[in-house]
Amino acid sequence: MVPHKLRKVRKMRGSRTHGYGVVGQHRKTGTKGHRKVGRHKGGWTYTVKYEPNYFGKRGFTPRGVKQEVSAINVGELEELISKLSREQRLEKKGGRVIVDLGGLGYDKLLGMGRMTQPVLVKVDSCSETAVKKVEEAGGQVLRETEEKET
Repeated sequence: MVPHKLRKVRKMRGSRTHGYGVVGQHRKTGTKGHRKVGRHKGGWTYTVKYEPNYFGKRGFTPRGVKQEVSAINVGELEELISKLSREQRLEKKGGRVIVDLGGLGYDKLLGMGRMTQPVLVKVDSCSETAVKKVEEAGGQVLRETEEKET
């Protein structure tokens, strides 16, 4: 099919309704890529019935910087202790090794892995399983918030 100059669009240039009458003929056609235009006006009942959350925002989005927690597992702690002992950077007190995780850049102790040696661990926060595993190995966990209170 060959395009020609006398399409209806070209023929009706300058006419307001392009031959479709004054009241409502040929309205609501030609969505141009399925835009959802006119939800406030012509399609308001549809919006209320089928898309009640179309307008507006929901929930809260914090604007500040999200604080990331640097965590270490009990198994990784065991490896870290052996590495620090090789470098001779460990404190020892009463036969127990003292590890300050806050000073090493860790915020939380998690309970995945195994613990075999008795260690005194200083940390900001930790999981219950981590405390249980350290205590089963003969160690102790000191939360730094508890130290500041006493």
